[in-house]
Amino acid sequence: MSRTKRITLGLTAGALALGAGLGVTGMASAAETPTPSATASASASTDGTAATDSGKRGGHKGGDRGQLAADLATKLGVEEAKVTEAIQAFRDANKPTEAADGTAPAEGTAPAEGTKPDRSAMDAAMAKSLAESLGVEESKVTAALEEIRAAGQAERAAALKTRLDTAVTDGKLTQAEADAVTKAVEAGVIGGGGR
Repeated sequence: MSRTKRITLGLTAGALALGAGLGVTGMASAAETPTPSATASASASTDGTAATDSGKRGGHKGGDRGQLAADLATKLGVEEAKVTEAIQAFRDANKPTEAADGTAPAEGTAPAEGTKPDRSAMDAAMAKSLAESLGVEESKVTAALEEIRAAGQAERAAALKTRLDTAVTDGKLTQAEADAVTKAVEAGVIGGGGR
């Protein structure tokens, strides 16, 4: 291939990549961003972090952590600032630390590669920590967390159903494909709620 053709192909590929990037950015910025509500019926995901109105999980990557604190404060009858502080203290105490070289979590601070942390143990530890910090019965904290998570799962399931129904109506999916996605989510094969 001649040098001119290679340069032309390279420039064309670069222009296509730039155009695709701008198109995706334009689509993302054109999407309506939901406004989070500060109601007691707001949701939280299975890891105790709040879910946004679009059904996406919040949490470690910048989700609405304050909503969990607000919901717990309402359910427990405690000041939101105290709940926020107790949640942050728990997270700080249970955050994996880096190894001496700064590259990976130190041994014993994170689950082994390919495994998940024990969800029920983490939930129990969080409930116990919050109960101690807030001076509330542990069973009350556990019940409040379960209610918030159940509401979040129901909200995410409804949002997924709406998206799948729209995809079927728009001809992007068949009803059988939408049903298969729903079944996979409910079985925990893929993310999206309903576990």
